[in-house]
Amino acid sequence: MFIKQLSVFVENKHGRLQDIIDKLSENGVNIRALSIADTTDFGILRMIADDNEKAKKVLSEAGVISTSTDVIAVYIDDKTGGLAKVLKIVTDAGISIEYMYAFLGRKEGKALMVLKADDEALAEKVLSASDVILASPSEI
Repeated sequence: MFIKQLSVFVENKHGRLQDIIDKLSENGVNIRALSIADTTDFGILRMIADDNEKAKKVLSEAGVISTSTDVIAVYIDDKTGGLAKVLKIVTDAGISIEYMYAFLGRKEGKALMVLKADDEALAEKVLSASDVILASPSEI
């Protein structure tokens, strides 16, 4: 099951991230998961919101560029080796991970890992076949 993620391009200047987060907050958008990476000139804020379409609209109206991407969110055991087990399934299938980030889920003893693979459909297929539990958008 694919999850919609927004990638937001953020100018790398003081207060810009705060402005974006404030705009989303003022419009009732709840951020469920996020990751940010920066370069010298800009950052990429990757996030999953409770309403990605609304978030995208709010950002667009504020002049902020964002794109929507399909990602997969999987439950991993919140213990040593939990991530290694999932990555081995993907790696053994010849799938490359472009990026990933984790956050705590709502299930006791589990964490959620969001991953972007070079072949999302294959990743979903091999993970499901290996009894890895995929999270639905409502679980994020």
